[in-house]
Amino acid sequence: MSILTSNQPIMNARSYKKITLQRILGVFAIIFLLASCEKPDQDIELRRIKDVVVDASSDPMLKANAVFFNPNKVRGRLKRINVEIFINGKRAAHVDQKLKTHIPSQSEFTVPLEVKLAIKELGFMDTVLGLIGGKKFEVHYKGSLRLSYHGVPIKVPVDYKDDVRIRF
Repeated sequence: MSILTSNQPIMNARSYKKITLQRILGVFAIIFLLASCEKPDQDIELRRIKDVVVDASSDPMLKANAVFFNPNKVRGRLKRINVEIFINGKRAAHVDQKLKTHIPSQSEFTVPLEVKLAIKELGFMDTVLGLIGGKKFEVHYKGSLRLSYHGVPIKVPVDYKDDVRIRF
C-alpha cells in the first residue's frame, strides 16, 4: 500500500501556517491576560465608621456606614465583608455581608452596615448604663474584605480601632 492512497489528509502549507498563527496568537493572548490580572499595588483601607446608631429593641442592632478608600488606579467590586466587632475587648458582633458594591478608583466609597449585637456577651447592665450615659467604647474591627479586580478575587485584611461615644 502506498502512502498516497492512505486515508490520512495531507496538510498543505496554507493550513500549516494557519495553525501556527493561531498558536502564536493564543500564546500572546494568554500572556496579555496574565499580565493584566495582577494584584493592585495597595490594599483598600477602612478610613472610619460614621453615623453609628444603636436600635435598642429586643434584638439590638447597630447600624453604621463604613467609609473605605481605594488608593489604586483600578476599579473593582466589593464582594463580601467578614469582620468581627469587639467592644472594650469583648466580642460584640460579627458582620458577614455579601455585596456587589462598585469600588471607584482613587477615591472613597461608603458601605452600609447592619449588625446584630450580642449584648449578653458584653454584660447587659454595663452596656445599658454605658449607652444611656454616653460612655465611650473602644471598638475594634478585625477581619477581611473579599474584593474582585478584573474578575480576580483578592482578600484584604481589616484591623481598625476607634473610640466611639454611642447614645440612644
